Amino acid sequence: MNRENKKKSFEKGYYTSHPCQESFTCQVCGRPVTPEGAGTAHRNHCPYCLSSKHLDTEPGDRSAACGGTMEPIAVWVRKGGEWALIHRCRVCGALSSNRIAADDNPVKLLSLAMKPVSSPPFPLERIAELTELLAREKKT
Repeated sequence: MNRENKKKSFEKGYYTSHPCQESFTCQVCGRPVTPEGAGTAHRNHCPYCLSSKHLDTEPGDRSAACGGTMEPIAVWVRKGGEWALIHRCRVCGALSSNRIAADDNPVKLLSLAMKPVSSPPFPLERIAELTELLAREKKT
């Protein structure tokens, strides 16, 4: 019997005040994920592919009925310079923010950070046009 991903029942809000010590298998990349190495007491995403599972409505409450895959879509920098991931649920579309972990894949993190630069919502040729326009305006 595979007990690795067997759902344990804890009182509501248990994880808001207790560290998460469970290991799990990532539903996206299939790798085993353990709490060690995260640098935090609350492992909430896979350090390899950065995906998560939609478990919480509020951090640690485990009350989300959806259970969908939370896809990493962006990173942002919190006050003080700490990076965080933005996840979007593939099932219900909910957004959440999660601190990055010490053992997260740095290539994946940088890839997410560079996505807006590498795929802007406008043609790159437009930048050259705007630069020339601004240069002409400065001369006059």
